[in-house]
Amino acid sequence: MYLFPLLATLAAGCGGTKKNAPQPIPDGNYTGQFRLIHVHSDTRTKDTLKTNLQISMSQSLAFKVTGDTSTLHAGSYGTFTANGDYGSINFDDKTYPTTGTPTKTHLNGSYQFLINGDKLEMEAFGALDTLVLQYDLQRVN
Repeated sequence: MYLFPLLATLAAGCGGTKKNAPQPIPDGNYTGQFRLIHVHSDTRTKDTLKTNLQISMSQSLAFKVTGDTSTLHAGSYGTFTANGDYGSINFDDKTYPTTGTPTKTHLNGSYQFLINGDKLEMEAFGALDTLVLQYDLQRVN
């Protein structure tokens, strides 16, 4: 999972005429781990916080986050759009605060995603690449 950004970069940068196979659009119920990784800009050391979540995604392009949402990640719901050709997905969290800074992470904004069988991996970068949001999920139905 930690090699995902490197592999995605290499896949995008390896020119030629070969095109990667499109990713299917996520659909169903997934369970697994969310990781918030803070990379210290001065030392490049990492601090990682983790929690277990469930994410439901439907063909109507709606999502819902449940599970351990008590401290690190917010329970939420909203809509999403996905582009399987580029392995990108954008979430619009309807519970994201319109003002101020949220106290918990929300599934909101742009992510890269990869589906391998029943496994769904999503990753986003933020705050000048010192913050990484990772979801390592398994489809349960």
